[in-house]
Amino acid sequence: MQSHIHTMTDLFLQLGLPADAASIEAFIEEHAGVCQICALPDASIWTDSQRAFLKESINEDSDWAIPAEQLTSLLSDCGPPMLQS
Repeated sequence: MQSHIHTMTDLFLQLGLPADAASIEAFIEEHAGVCQICALPDASIWTDSQRAFLKESINEDSDWAIPAEQLTSLLSDCGPPMLQS
């Protein structure tokens, strides 16, 4: 079985989000830092179906796990750092 390498654009399309470069950049900018305090699927930015897809993709290490991990990194590293208490 041959695996498919999905892109960030593919992931956004699969999640039902606008997937052009400007929309992806705007999404990342709007939600910057959300993954500094929780795992990607646990972020409050997802619908139930998006959350379920992300959890399954990551847990099963599917072809979607790579762009999901890339998105996690982008949403962790962008924006101001979260203050530690």
